Amino acid sequence: MRVNEKYSTLPAEDRSVHIINICAIEDIGYLPSEGTLLNSLSVDPDAECKYGLYFRDGKRKVDYVLVYHHKRASGGRTLARRAQQGDAGPAARSARHDQPLPGKAGPLGPGESEPPLDYHEDDKRFRREEYEGNLVEAGLELERDEDTKIHGVGFVKIHAPWNVLCREAEFLKLKMPTKKLYHISETRGLLKKINSVLQKITDPIQPKVAEHRPQTTKRLSYPFSREKQHLLLANGVYSAAYPLHDGDYEGDNVEFNDRKLLYEEWACYGVFYKYQPIDLVRQYFGEKIGLYFAWLGVYTQMLIPASVVGIIVFLYGWATVDDNIPSMEMCDQRHNITMCPLCDRTCSYWKMSSACATARASHLFDNPATVFFSIFMALWAATFMEHWKRKQMRLNYRWDLTGFEEEEDHPRAEYEARVLEKSLRKESKNKETDKVKLTWRDRFPAYFTNLVSIIFMIAVTFAIVLGVIIYRISTAAALAMNSSPSVRSNIRVTVTATAVIINLVVIILLDEVYGCIARWLTKIEVPKTEKSFEERLIFKAFLLKFVNSYTPIFYVAFFKGRFVGRPGDYVYIFRSFRMEECAPGGCLMELCIQLSIIMLGKQLIQNNLFEIGIPKMKKFIRYLRLKHQSPSDHDEHAKKKQRYEVDYTLEPFAGLTPEYMEMIIQFGFVTLFVASFPLAPLFALLNNIIEIRLDAKKFVTELRRPVAVRAKDIGIWYNILRGVGKLAVIINAFVISFTSDFIPRLVYLYMYSENGTMHGFVNHTLSSFNVSDFQNGTAPNDPLGLGYEVQICRYKDYREPPWSEHKYDISKDFWAVLAARLAFVIVFQNLVMFMSDFVDWVIPDIPKDISQQIHKEKVLMVELFMREEQGKQQLLDTWMEKDRKKAEPCNNHSPAPAAPPPSQLVSDSETP
Repeated sequence: MRVNEKYSTLPAEDRSVHIINICAIEDIGYLPSEGTLLNSLSVDPDAECKYGLYFRDGKRKVDYVLVYHHKRASGGRTLARRAQQGDAGPAARSARHDQPLPGKAGPLGPGESEPPLDYHEDDKRFRREEYEGNLVEAGLELERDEDTKIHGVGFVKIHAPWNVLCREAEFLKLKMPTKKLYHISETRGLLKKINSVLQKITDPIQPKVAEHRPQTTKRLSYPFSREKQHLLLANGVYSAAYPLHDGDYEGDNVEFNDRKLLYEEWACYGVFYKYQPIDLVRQYFGEKIGLYFAWLGVYTQMLIPASVVGIIVFLYGWATVDDNIPSMEMCDQRHNITMCPLCDRTCSYWKMSSACATARASHLFDNPATVFFSIFMALWAATFMEHWKRKQMRLNYRWDLTGFEEEEDHPRAEYEARVLEKSLRKESKNKETDKVKLTWRDRFPAYFTNLVSIIFMIAVTFAIVLGVIIYRISTAAALAMNSSPSVRSNIRVTVTATAVIINLVVIILLDEVYGCIARWLTKIEVPKTEKSFEERLIFKAFLLKFVNSYTPIFYVAFFKGRFVGRPGDYVYIFRSFRMEECAPGGCLMELCIQLSIIMLGKQLIQNNLFEIGIPKMKKFIRYLRLKHQSPSDHDEHAKKKQRYEVDYTLEPFAGLTPEYMEMIIQFGFVTLFVASFPLAPLFALLNNIIEIRLDAKKFVTELRRPVAVRAKDIGIWYNILRGVGKLAVIINAFVISFTSDFIPRLVYLYMYSENGTMHGFVNHTLSSFNVSDFQNGTAPNDPLGLGYEVQICRYKDYREPPWSEHKYDISKDFWAVLAARLAFVIVFQNLVMFMSDFVDWVIPDIPKDISQQIHKEKVLMVELFMREEQGKQQLLDTWMEKDRKKAEPCNNHSPAPAAPPPSQLVSDSETP
């Protein structure tokens, strides 16, 4: 349950005020035992050093805090206004509101003048008093503090007593532990010995957290059954709402608490090699955040085998580069192959041997092992998804979420406001107003705006990619006119590197813009619930960021060099810029450069630098603002701030969508084009090792403590992951088939090679062109750039030679290679899909031991209730028998004593 601060109207009075109680319960993840809560209510001997975590009496702990901006009260105007609006609630409530909360300023003293009237401020003050009155009626205890170190900011501290927590536990259907303990089934035989050995080996990398140790017993739990309700906070009435952190987190003199334990065993970079204390994370932050870090940990662990295999594939390419016959032929200057110009007029003829370095580097990523690695990564993605489902089920069992079902959220305030507006319009037209809701006709303008906006933004992305293409073409032509031989020899590398950097900068900027636009488009749709709002927002943001991140890579992989045409009949953009060509070694090397720079740049700049730098900058700005407000005693005030004041200066929690989004985009880089960059899993692994601790430190030290939210899965993100995994199979099939030279080499080897080797492959893939067939104005300005006159130049394509009857037409070799490529795509896709589905079928979603434990719990629960009912019945029969015997001497004239209530029949029952 999250506190929503965006709404412009207070909720109706008939809704029970439960949000603060829910936050207090969900903040700890489970309802504490009565003894634990009573201990927390007792006088703490160290309450003085924890001032700010408790009320002024040092006994009642602060469970939640509301923050508001205030000005000087305008005397009795608020009370007068409340008197005029006496029909808003019962008389008792108004009387209670006339009494100030503890810490609330009283009437103006003698000699004090009444400040100017501020109706807006009085309205917000009135709303706060009404709202806080509802909280008090719900059983919560409040204490106000306006005499704080932060100028113009007031705090309302809220404490939830034991009876309120019990009531809210029923609303939430929290599973409560009973007194019944049972032993968890343990593995036996060889598997038990293996687990014991693994436990001893991994003991040094286990966090020093008690909950992380394997448990052999578990308490039987049973859920409450009553329904929870929902409440929203009004916009402007309160400026913030959050639970408190458990004190400070660093320093030798800091009292030991969960926050300090998380900081030392989870949020420090020095413990990067340790497992995460997921149970403690869930206990402190709630199940939803716990599941995110559990998923991130599983994903990072699964990257380890993918990284190892990727390194092996890369090393294989490195070891066999000198044995690669096609690259050796390209580097052999004795072949003296003259290539056609890469651009019109300014570019001259060039030697194929000048592309030797590119050809050798391409072999590192374009070799037979690449196909194996693509199949491996497709199976890896399927195994990862299955492994996560099993891990998620284990966590659900351990956290007592196996029977938890998410209920329909309460309608959002924006939705209710639109429904109210629609009902008023209908009422004015004398139409039926029952069951008014928003239909597709009401949302059609928003849907149409969404469709047009998304198409427009995708078009903007394509236009930017086209602009970068024009930049590459024009820059290559300009560098070709340079008099320096070194500049002309490095044209391709220079153009590729600078264009990729431009793409990276544009991607980072558009990501931020698209995120804001996606949120705006979702708001105008007016989704009914928060869950619907979040899912629609995630879908739009992912679609836009997916297109933004991968469009430049798709261009290099599938479009560059595909529609160039031939010398003398090239394809042009805007009749001025000739389409780009791939290098003689293919476009795979350029695809590798594009993918690596964008992936590493996004991780380094967007994911890490922004996450570290921006929060630090915001914190520094807040420090300067507070120092400017009270420059003389700022340092003294900083030392004396209470916990709720310190937490107020932290950044508010903005949700998990940005965290998931960056990991899903990274997952796409790892799986979609892994055939061109086998080292992608390794760089993702190194990034995630830092990312886990970075996110952990951000949650523990930089953010306000989020309200704990119950969840049993990662929601829509799982479906997105499955979709990316399926798409990765198709894309990698096309990358291997159409971007790399793997298929043309196989066709040449088995159909055209005279001696069964790759000798002559390069010459086979090159066509010939007679320079006399250049169109007017397209021939090189410097035809003697190589020192001799060129009559025939070569270009990469399968076409008939100029001396053929059908010169420059597509040759039979082209159709043979195309048929082989399409056949490979079909076979590869179906084979890998079948193997992935087989993995999905072989690995059950629910681990066998967990399903057995769940069944065992159900049986034990039935037995527990049966024994309890039998015990009650036996005691009742015994009591009735005694009554009968006592009544016999009196001839049944004396009335039998009443039987005690069932709650007194069993003094130590094993009920939750």
